[in-house]
Amino acid sequence: MDKLLLRERILAQLRATLALQVGAAQLARDEAISEESKPENQYDTHSLEAGYLAEGQARQAAEIEESIKVLSALAVPDFAADTPLALGAVAEVRDAQGVSAFYFLCPRAGGLELEAEHRTILVVTPQSPLGRQLLGRRVGDPVQLPGRRPTAPARIVAVD
Repeated sequence: MDKLLLRERILAQLRATLALQVGAAQLARDEAISEESKPENQYDTHSLEAGYLAEGQARQAAEIEESIKVLSALAVPDFAADTPLALGAVAEVRDAQGVSAFYFLCPRAGGLELEAEHRTILVVTPQSPLGRQLLGRRVGDPVQLPGRRPTAPARIVAVD
């Protein structure tokens, strides 16, 4: 599996999200400082609310920028079956019914879904319950998939 391509797709999604977020933050900032937003009385909080919104959106844009920096520097080495999983690994996990799911361990951008090689790959971070389970595991090790009964653990069947 081409993990460099996966990383580039994640970065492309983050860059697109960043562009939208920066635009939204600028609109909220413009609204907050607009002449039309000046309070008409002591109870008019429109400009104050727009200012808080602009601040929150700018903070979120900064977090996305940081994610882009971190992921741009992420090493994506190949992993062998006996190598413990670490950041940059793609793990195939098969449940008791034989259904496989693919997870890309990344330091940021958890929850993104990507299509590659006719597979859906979910990005998980070490902060997520599944990401915590996958780190350090090897092929053959059991993992408990979120939302599944503990009586039927899934197993890591392949890594890349």
